[in-house]
Amino acid sequence: MIIELGHYALVLALATAIVVSVLPVIGAKRGDTALMGVATTGTLAMFGLVVLSFGALSYAYMVSDFSVQNVWQNSHSLLPDVYRFSAVWGNHEGSMMLWLLILSFFSAMVAFFGANLPQRLKANVLAVQAWIATAFTLFILLTSNPFIRLAPAPAEGKDLNPVLQDVGLAIHPPLLYLGYVGFSVCFSFAIAALIDGRIDAAWARWVRPWTLAAWTFLTAGIAMGSYWAYYELGWGGWWFWDPVENASFMPWLAGTALLHSALVMEKREALKIWTVLLAILAFSLSLLGTFLVRSGVLTSVHAFATDPSRGIFILGILTVFIGGAFTLFALRAPALKSGGLFAPISREGALVLNNLILTVSAATVLVGTLYPLLLETLTGDKISVGAPFFNLTFGLLMAPLLVAMPFGPMLAWKRGDLLGAFQRLYAAAGLALVAAVILFYVQHGGPVLAVFGLAAGFFIVFGALADLWYRAGFNKVSASVAFRRLAGLPRSAFGTALAHLGFGVTVLGIVAVTTFETETVSEMKPGMTVEAGGYTVTFDRMMAAKGPNFTEDRAHFTLGKGGVAMGEVWSSKRLYTARRMPTTEAGIRSFGTSQLYVSLGDPMAEGGIVVRVWWKPFILCIWIGALIMMVGGFVSLSDRRLRVGAPTRRTKPVKVALEAAE
Repeated sequence: MIIELGHYALVLALATAIVVSVLPVIGAKRGDTALMGVATTGTLAMFGLVVLSFGALSYAYMVSDFSVQNVWQNSHSLLPDVYRFSAVWGNHEGSMMLWLLILSFFSAMVAFFGANLPQRLKANVLAVQAWIATAFTLFILLTSNPFIRLAPAPAEGKDLNPVLQDVGLAIHPPLLYLGYVGFSVCFSFAIAALIDGRIDAAWARWVRPWTLAAWTFLTAGIAMGSYWAYYELGWGGWWFWDPVENASFMPWLAGTALLHSALVMEKREALKIWTVLLAILAFSLSLLGTFLVRSGVLTSVHAFATDPSRGIFILGILTVFIGGAFTLFALRAPALKSGGLFAPISREGALVLNNLILTVSAATVLVGTLYPLLLETLTGDKISVGAPFFNLTFGLLMAPLLVAMPFGPMLAWKRGDLLGAFQRLYAAAGLALVAAVILFYVQHGGPVLAVFGLAAGFFIVFGALADLWYRAGFNKVSASVAFRRLAGLPRSAFGTALAHLGFGVTVLGIVAVTTFETETVSEMKPGMTVEAGGYTVTFDRMMAAKGPNFTEDRAHFTLGKGGVAMGEVWSSKRLYTARRMPTTEAGIRSFGTSQLYVSLGDPMAEGGIVVRVWWKPFILCIWIGALIMMVGGFVSLSDRRLRVGAPTRRTKPVKVALEAAE
């Protein structure tokens, strides 16, 4: 009965979404307040219905109701509770329900917190959100219904895909979807503004918090997915330029550009047309990622192997929304007023450079991802575009951005002084070069160009700190006054500095681990030892073990350095009994921000086993930097000016003043 209730709630959510798609737009056109008010109540009702539907599906998983086909295909009675719940979105149908839940959640947030929005704009924004919700609810009901029953009900389920039975995969998809779907709000604001034909600085203030929230969650989701792939797949890498990884990275690049472009529009009323275009582009790339993952055109460890007919449906959604959005943009953009003027050397100019590099980088990743698919479709030839292409092209494009990033906050609005900015940053540049040379020497060398990469990372970090230093006036006033000024800076200033600093830390981690990591592959038997990163790794023994739904062969390794024991790691090969699917569980031991990584390979005929041992110096800086960026995003969101959006008029102080005068 609960399952049927969930199915019925989803049908009602579709009907509600259709109503919200139509009536508020008519009301906005006619100036009818009652019809525009349908947007708020209808959106909140739709959210409640989707929550009810998602809750019913979650209940089926938690009680192992194998009469539901989706539960039977993706769960098992022996599955631990945390994975039983995460299994709800560990499949195509359930993940689309999560997608719809987050979409309706963001719509409800706009309805609830958008009291200070112009009623006409709010009605159109919620209507556009409802258009998206209608399309994806139809997609779920017609092609991906998670509430289909089986008769008779099987006694046991097929189990969740073993590589998804991990805490990282319980967290990664919700965070990623909060980013993907969060950009739908920016898209809806852009479409609503184009319909209305009016875009100004207030519009940018309303859009920027949603952009920042989506960017922050997407940053966290990509970082969590990267760390999961690193420790769970046993490949020893943190990024593979997999097409599905690229599908999440492209919206991040476009969203980063949108975040900076909206800032220029808010401060200077410049880049209006470009900002609207980026708002459309960021969500369009999110939709493209949805298509790539679910269409069946990709073979990836991250992709859902689905019926290609579903891909045709999603392709139709892409055509309608992306094609329709760009058509509307082409019709309306010429009528929009251009913004204010500024000199090339200015903060606006630095942000434009940022935008150009990020969008070209996103385009490069897009071409590298789609070109093999297009070539195979047109000619039947199969080619692989892998890491060498992306590392070379993307690295060359990003290099100027790494150098220019610290200069942006040092330049004045409208017209800046490049020489003055350099004078403020020469100490940071000198310290960065010294730190890079020292690190290069301590790690016993490598490619000489790595020094410049390390210096760029340190320069971004020191540049972010220098920005706060000069804002507080440490170079002009006493320390006590400067600290008071520092404490009084707006939270958005700290958020920006933290985001830039975190990016610098991530760059340091990427360059360091790429340059200095070592890999040792050997056939080992108990008692044998290998060297890695100055540590000895001794293979002690193998033992069999059993988990709730798997069996495993575990290998114990002792770590030492200079004859002193430094710890131990367990590495194993698991076999999940229901699916008869093996996985590798790497043994990882951290030393500061560096790690020893031990992964088991195949057993050999002579009784040994292949063991891969990596020494990965400073690799944790990659994810620590992402965490710092995420914190920076939330700190900026806590700034009232961003949290509220366009400020409400204040009338209370005037009233009090009049009463006092009487």
